[in-house]
Amino acid sequence: MNVASGNTGGRRVYAAVAACAIVLYLGALWNQFALDDVPIILTNPLVAHPSGMWRAFAAPYWPPELGARLYRPLVIATYAFDQLVDGAVWFHAVNLLWHAAVAVAVVALARRWTDDAGALVAGLLFAAHPVHVEAVANVVGRAELMAGLFTVLAVYAALARERVGWSAFAWALGLLCKENAAVAPALIALGWWVGLARPDRRQIVRFVATWLLVGGAYAAVYTTVGHGFTRYDTVAPMFVGESPSTVRLTAVAALADVARLLLFPLTLRVDYSPDERTVVASPLDPRFVAGLLCALLWGALFVLAWKRGRRLEAFGLGWIGIALLPVANLIFPAGFYVAERTLYLPSAGLVLAAAAALARLPRPRVQPVVAALVLLGGIRTFLRVPVWRDDAAVTISITRDSPRSYLGHSRMAGVYLDRRDPARALVEARIAAGLYRRDPWIYVTGAVAAFSAREPRAADSLLAALERVCAGGCAATYYRYEAAVARAHGYPEAADSLLARLKRLPTP
Repeated sequence: MNVASGNTGGRRVYAAVAACAIVLYLGALWNQFALDDVPIILTNPLVAHPSGMWRAFAAPYWPPELGARLYRPLVIATYAFDQLVDGAVWFHAVNLLWHAAVAVAVVALARRWTDDAGALVAGLLFAAHPVHVEAVANVVGRAELMAGLFTVLAVYAALARERVGWSAFAWALGLLCKENAAVAPALIALGWWVGLARPDRRQIVRFVATWLLVGGAYAAVYTTVGHGFTRYDTVAPMFVGESPSTVRLTAVAALADVARLLLFPLTLRVDYSPDERTVVASPLDPRFVAGLLCALLWGALFVLAWKRGRRLEAFGLGWIGIALLPVANLIFPAGFYVAERTLYLPSAGLVLAAAAALARLPRPRVQPVVAALVLLGGIRTFLRVPVWRDDAAVTISITRDSPRSYLGHSRMAGVYLDRRDPARALVEARIAAGLYRRDPWIYVTGAVAAFSAREPRAADSLLAALERVCAGGCAATYYRYEAAVARAHGYPEAADSLLARLKRLPTP
């Protein structure tokens, strides 16, 4: 094959993968804003004004009333720009383009160590993987898409081109999108270790120097503006009050869920909260054993690929573990047990390893297998996208897919409030509180419902429970935010009652 035909073939692969990534998510253009889209986009003053495109770099990701934490300015800047162009349709269209760009970047990375056919396999599997729906179909999932793109580009620039400056620049952009881009240096080092690239010692020193420079600057800004990981509600509900050993045992058990979602993503859930998932307190718990077996199997496959010189397979398998580590609750407790959106970047390693493994099989046998995987994954993806249509659709999916989760009932309380049915909202809040007693949002939402249903005693009881589970000035934060939400949704009396109760709180 000559260079011209090779370039033509590569362009066709890129075009096919980009088209697949976009077509499967066209249904998202009919979606509105849901879940975290509301505070991050709809009610965020940074997004509402064009100046947010530059003011975002001096502001935390979450608004002050929700804790003023995390630092993802580049994502907020894109939202502020989108707001100038159009409404929900445009926001979702931009998400589709980001997803297509990531899929193309995965193709470029795979194509460096395979042929066009192998790169096409990797790109199509990535574009169609159903676990990506949460990241693509929900607007705030853009943080995953942007961080994923710049992480892949940073790795490509380092391993395929040995461009220190470009790799550092891409990594810096990724960090400005989401914290999980921090894994890029580890992925690059993994590529060196398995033999995908062999830079000389001076080049390695240059890379390490840029990592220290970029990482140090980012850590300083993140600590100052994003307030680190010290703010409230940054721990998954099931981990509140639990020992470090219980958190880690539960995290290992979660690897069974991760393996299922990456390999057999038939059942997808928006929520993995109590009592849909509960803590694991003993290494004899079958859930821990199942997660440990998944980890051991992954490790065995990685070692086998490495020892047999299957460099791209080893790299892809190692990529999964490295990309998963920051969100696996093994180093520190995260704000979730499992979140499907966080598997976006780890899945890139999966498709690289799969493409390399399939490339060793005869092509007539590979084609029907890949076609079946892409078709089945594409159908599951296409059918899953409407779940993110709006807040009500997401909430209904939680009650259907995770019937034991308290969060479905808690969110249904909000849905009933939107439907001007505070009595039923109060019933749902009470059910949620019966399932799980440590989430302050249950009580403050229930209190709005109780005030609106003319049941002040029930409201007082719920707010007393809120103050018991909140330490320091935490309760005041919930009061202020929910009062603003209540007023915006047409419950001024409930808002006034919350603010009156706020004035009686002791000063921390």
